[in-house]
Amino acid sequence: MSIAPSPHGSRRTVSPALALSAVALLGVIALTIVLLATGSFGDGGSTPAAPAAASTASTASVSRFDPAALYASSNPGVVDISAQGSTSVPGPFGLAEKAATTQSGTGLVLDHAGHLLTADHVVAGTHDITVTFQGGATRSAKIMGGDAGTDVAVLSVDPKGLDLHPLPLGSLSDHRVGDPVAVIGDPFAVERSLSTGVISGLDRTISAPNGFNIPHAVQTDAAINPGNSGGPVLDNGGRVIGIADQIDTGDSGGDSSTGVGFAVPVDIIKSELSQLERGITPAHADIGVGATDVSGADGPRGALVQSLVRGGAAAAAGVRLGDLVVAVGGHKVAGVNDLIAAVAKLTPGQKTTITVVRDGKTLSLSITPAKQPTRAVSG
Repeated sequence: MSIAPSPHGSRRTVSPALALSAVALLGVIALTIVLLATGSFGDGGSTPAAPAAASTASTASVSRFDPAALYASSNPGVVDISAQGSTSVPGPFGLAEKAATTQSGTGLVLDHAGHLLTADHVVAGTHDITVTFQGGATRSAKIMGGDAGTDVAVLSVDPKGLDLHPLPLGSLSDHRVGDPVAVIGDPFAVERSLSTGVISGLDRTISAPNGFNIPHAVQTDAAINPGNSGGPVLDNGGRVIGIADQIDTGDSGGDSSTGVGFAVPVDIIKSELSQLERGITPAHADIGVGATDVSGADGPRGALVQSLVRGGAAAAAGVRLGDLVVAVGGHKVAGVNDLIAAVAKLTPGQKTTITVVRDGKTLSLSITPAKQPTRAVSG
């Protein structure tokens, strides 16, 4: 589901925390003109190992926050990721040529079997992926599965001879705005860097690499920069509550941290791991609408339908332009974020209801969500 921004909202530019954007300044990506190669770019992450004595999630916000201890216990699980990809560059006579790229980023250790977690945009379309562990050991990695709809990917390495330190995955259910967090990763290729801050927002919506939306994202003021993507965002107990994914650049269009960063939420990650480890791309629901917020100052709050995908689920259900969506699948919708979150709970092909207000009348329509296509399309 692609969502149009509210005409009354502020303009915002959100960029993946990619290593590639730092190339011009740091020279961390080498380019070589080649005749063959396709793909996209990415950046990897690192895995903090579980602290020796982790407090429960419910007490994470009240126990003492010790960044030095957290880093010492978690850093062994951090991995650096380097992958070969390609990009198009101008060639002779205005013809595009392929340039080989070497991209770097962050990831984290999931288990002792050699499974690693990173952001999908770090490795999608790349080949010859190399993972470096604390102490300098390296392994070639293969992509087990990736999901461009949530920006999550699982890699696999041969664990033989490695002293792996998996990071425990937490939950956001017991966390609130103001709780302390730590981020470990490779900003601007400066490996194993620690930044700290707090959860500055919950239930944010960010854009996925395929043009759709990721609900329930974590916002933090901990510094996230190009090179952090795929790395862990840790709570006070050393549990992963998300993976670093994007930064808000405001109107500047820059590539550096502005103090507004976003992480893919761990609860979404956990729901997909078993499928990704088996090479299955999770199926997401799509209803084919573009919408904007309605404040409800003089009426009901909801998501105002501004566009419909031709032949999409919403159009087939009888939803019209100008309808105000107030509920989907039994979940109340007070705005676009609620609409995105409600659709994310649906299963493709499973009939449900969508409630709209049209000309002052409330209508309940039967809708069958479609499977989210490879890329978002506009109406």
